[in-house]
Parts: sequence; structure tokens; C-alpha cells
Amino acid sequence: MFILRQSKVVYAVWLTLIAAVFAAVFIERWSMGFVAAATLIVSMLPLALAERYEIRLPVPFLSFVVLFIFATLFLGEAFDFYDRYWWWDIALHGTSAVGFGLVGFVCIFILFEGDRYAAPAWAVAFFSWCFAVAIGAAWEIFEFAMDSLFGTNMLKSGLPDTMGDLIVDVIGAAVGALSGYLYLLGLDRGGLLAWLIADFVRLNRDLFKRIDRRR
Repeated sequence: MFILRQSKVVYAVWLTLIAAVFAAVFIERWSMGFVAAATLIVSMLPLALAERYEIRLPVPFLSFVVLFIFATLFLGEAFDFYDRYWWWDIALHGTSAVGFGLVGFVCIFILFEGDRYAAPAWAVAFFSWCFAVAIGAAWEIFEFAMDSLFGTNMLKSGLPDTMGDLIVDVIGAAVGALSGYLYLLGLDRGGLLAWLIADFVRLNRDLFKRIDRRR
């Protein structure tokens, strides 16, 4: 069971959320309890899906995903970090863009079955960047739709907030895509992100049947 094979960071987040649920029930803060319970469930979904499709994810990446969900949903919504700290939304957009840049690269690399010569390294990195930026743009459209249809305030200051988020998305996506580019050049030990890609490939060799055995 995936719950029994996680890092201490993941366990700490889960225990915090469980404690928050009980505390919210005790003091009758139902909204906080709902957010804590929802965050707990959402943080387990990537792990459950990975096990369902027999994909092994590097422990640092799993920890990052759980921490990101915790920061976005629980800290951001239950404790109003978005309003308390002006940089909170920017930081989350940047880190998510980096993550999606890595995900985009890995997806393309899986389609090539690990063949580093199926396309130029710059082309793979470029499409990885496009994938991450597209996700960011789709999220901004979602925020606009929510504000228009349900009267929420996800866009905050409107156009400045949207453009600021997109600029951060573009930069973060470039960092993630650059990591994939460095990996294809054989520089997977040149940084943590490129090393994560190498670790993912190592853990999922069946998905990369054409990978150069000399790596």
C-alpha cells in the first residue's frame, strides 16, 4: 500500500492535516475542517494514481507534490496565506510551472521510449516548456471563469495578477524544460531537477526501452 512507503515529510503533512480535521471539529470550524480533509484526500491522489498505473516516482518529487498541495489548499485557503503574503501566489505559480515543465519533458520522453536521438534536445525542451505554459494559461482561464460565473475573487487585482502569474509561469516552465535539456545532454548530475529526471528513468526502465544503455 502506497501509504506505508512514504518519506517523513509526507507523513508529517498528513499528520498535520489529520490533526487539523479533529481540531476543526472540536472548535466547530467546519470550513477549516473541510479544507483540511480535502487537502488530505487530494495529496493522496497522485500517489494512488502512480501505484494504480505502476509508475514509480522519486521520493523528493513525491514530497514536493504533497508539500505543494498542502501550501496551496490548506495554508493558502484555510489560513489565508494568499492575502497575508503577497508573494505566496507568485511562489506557488513558479514552483508549479517548474514541476509541469518536468512533467511535460517526462511525458515526451516516454513517448520516445527514452530515445535521446528521436528529436533534437532543444525541440524536446521547447515542447516541454509549451506544455507547462499551456497548463498555466488554462489555470488563468479557470480563475476568470470562476470569478465571472460564481462571483469569486481568484484573479485578485485582475489583469495585473493574471499577467504576473503568466510571467512567473513562463520563467518556471523554462527552468523545468532546461533541466530536461541538460539531462538529454548527459548533464543529469548538474542539478537537482535533472537528477530527478534521471532518477525517474532509473525507477521506470520499462517505460524507456530505447534508452542508451551507456547512461
